[in-house]
Amino acid sequence: MDPRYAELAKQLIRYSTSLKKGEKILLDLVDTPEEMALALIREVRAKKAEPFVRLGTNRVTRELMLGATDAQFETSAHHLLTEMMDMDAYIAIRGSHNITENSDIPSKKMGLAMKHMRKVIDHRVKKTKWCVLRWPHPAMAQQAGMSTEAFEDFYFDVCLLDYKALLPAMRNLKKLMEATDQVHLVGPGTDLKFSIKDIPAIICGGNYNIPDGEVFTAPVKNSVEGKISYNAPTIYRGISFDGIELTFEKGRIEKATAAGGKTKELNKIFNSDEGARFVGEFALGFNPIIREPMRDILFDEKIAGSFHFTPGQAYEEADNGNRSTVHWDLVNIQRPDWGGGEIYFDGKLIRKDGVFLPKNLEKLNG
Repeated sequence: MDPRYAELAKQLIRYSTSLKKGEKILLDLVDTPEEMALALIREVRAKKAEPFVRLGTNRVTRELMLGATDAQFETSAHHLLTEMMDMDAYIAIRGSHNITENSDIPSKKMGLAMKHMRKVIDHRVKKTKWCVLRWPHPAMAQQAGMSTEAFEDFYFDVCLLDYKALLPAMRNLKKLMEATDQVHLVGPGTDLKFSIKDIPAIICGGNYNIPDGEVFTAPVKNSVEGKISYNAPTIYRGISFDGIELTFEKGRIEKATAAGGKTKELNKIFNSDEGARFVGEFALGFNPIIREPMRDILFDEKIAGSFHFTPGQAYEEADNGNRSTVHWDLVNIQRPDWGGGEIYFDGKLIRKDGVFLPKNLEKLNG
């Protein structure tokens, strides 16, 4: 077994989920090596806790979803929720041999699945200690434009980052965001204004997602005005998108376009429900190791010098009241090599070209 498996298992069990003696944890592993499952089970037992394991594959899941009925989704969600209600903690590791495995699942099926799974996800987020991460298959290395070996080294460097060292500066950013009313985002194709007044800011320092490195809040639902251009490529519901541009009026997406003839597919997603055309999250990303996008949101939303502005469901910890089956973290990178940009809080320049200017935030610049 690669010794880094045991290191990662230790970080996930002892730091990310802070598992305690006697607690039950569900290990939900999709297209993940058995050796990683063994490493996690051993670490759980070292803490005298109880491991439960679910193994899955994306190809099997796709086949089930293609023919699933509303009743079948409802029954499946019922059993998954019952299982989740028995757990104190949850870790999901999701590999993918083919990042577009779900690209031919009809959008209505995807929406139906998310409708029923929402209550499972909500319980997991609100009632368990949880952490979600990817697994570094060659498909991910290909996404990143790297050799398999180089990507594995990158993956473990990112996952095993000393997140504790970033916490003091993250707390400073949280305080600043919670004291802010008006936000102004400026950059190529972007001139967007909105309020974050009285909405909590949440620190993400390796507890819920690995990799991590962001502080998020949400815009006041109806306050978003202007235009935003996302320069990071993305994939959602198995479909790749580039060059997404959105225009907002009174918080709502009134115009949405995508490059490469994908505008129709883009609007199908935003037409999933009314909440999909409003924004549920605004976050600043600053993981010092992650520099380039790879169409994997758990990595891309943490890119150094980036922000994401997320159509769809708001998190209840930073709630603006928006509800949707969609939660799509779309990313803009503001470093000079990606076109630059500025972020203003109440008229004061806070970050320029991806670099935080206040001295008490400098540790977040990597």
